[in-house]
Amino acid sequence: MAIRETAYQFALYYLMSRMRWAQDSFACLCLSVLISISVQAAETPEVFGVATARWYVQESVDDDMPQDIVPQMWDYGLYLDLGYNSSSNNPENNLWRSKGTTFKLDQTQVNLAMIYVSKEAVPHSRWGIEFGLQTGVDTENLVPVQPPEFNEPISNADVLRHLYRANTTYLFPLGDGLGVTAGLINSYIGYESFLAIQNVNYTRGYILDFVPYFLFGIQGAYPVSDTLDVSLFVVDGWNYLAHANDTPSLGFQSAWRLSPQIRYIQNLYYGPDQEESNTEFWRFFSDSIVEWKSGRYLLAGAFDFGTEKQADLVGNPRGNWMSGALWFGWHIHGLWNLGLRSEFFRDEDGIGTGTKQKIQAFTGTLEYTFSPAASNTAVLALEYRYDHSSGEEGGFYSGDNNRLVPNEQQVILSLMWAFGS
Repeated sequence: MAIRETAYQFALYYLMSRMRWAQDSFACLCLSVLISISVQAAETPEVFGVATARWYVQESVDDDMPQDIVPQMWDYGLYLDLGYNSSSNNPENNLWRSKGTTFKLDQTQVNLAMIYVSKEAVPHSRWGIEFGLQTGVDTENLVPVQPPEFNEPISNADVLRHLYRANTTYLFPLGDGLGVTAGLINSYIGYESFLAIQNVNYTRGYILDFVPYFLFGIQGAYPVSDTLDVSLFVVDGWNYLAHANDTPSLGFQSAWRLSPQIRYIQNLYYGPDQEESNTEFWRFFSDSIVEWKSGRYLLAGAFDFGTEKQADLVGNPRGNWMSGALWFGWHIHGLWNLGLRSEFFRDEDGIGTGTKQKIQAFTGTLEYTFSPAASNTAVLALEYRYDHSSGEEGGFYSGDNNRLVPNEQQVILSLMWAFGS
């Protein structure tokens, strides 16, 4: 145990001595806390608020609970995400090119601050609601940018990006319960969450940054069996803060538990996301996910493929893009977690990322989780990333003139805090 503690402390001291930004107050605070913590036997801390959805948290059912006790339906909470991305490229504009979240570099940032309240729809109380407000760096790129022309944001987009949730649900008494939700909902596409505290790694992958985080529309969800859930969606397009046309898009999800340890999720999207809404130009997108969780370990993989014929280009060429990622999570001991991710994004036609490029990336994350007070959960994370972009328009910003270079390395410190029921 002493050897493992010494190794962790030596590694953190070395990083601190080598980082040019070690004098930044936020970076020093996070590293000092990490260094001061002894690696020792400890029980996994109780988690609260949105942290209850952390990947290693096991669902528990109290079989001894009296049948006349009504489970809690209302939920509420606060969430704060502070981050510092130190880039080897040191670009003058302090921007991480081709990234949707955590894209501001070399400055301490509030990446997300959020408050929410929700009520679950259950058989004895069939109405449910979700409402939340948010702000921070991660919400800025929710507002689309032009070109193309059909990506023009709606007039109040910069206000609406501050809505985290705004929907209502009714649980119809059909079979095992048909839940219908309408309003601003969480996107069904993608393995990772918009909330970094719920993921294996702190920064989200490119595979998630270029699919919707939020959707506006209607969802119908039904448990076909104990092992299979299906959902159908009718939504107002790929980007809920743009209005390309008046034709809705369609979505489908099946979540199948193949065994107690293995899940397979298939997500499909089909709809018009250009000004021309003829079905010839509809976007088709597939998102396939396999997850294995057993005790302290997680392995997951995802593969995405999209295709869309371009109405505004001469000859109406078809653009294709694909991406994939592998995740490994290890709940090391007590309060410590390790997460690894390898990913790629092939976008030679520039439809997915908006830039004709191919991206490869590797991410490693070390986390320490603790409860500073009742109903509070905090997570300190130290992360390393290596990103490589090639292709006709590939590259990352670098130096005083923001020239494009193929590689970027980052060391990232973050502090995430959740409060709630």
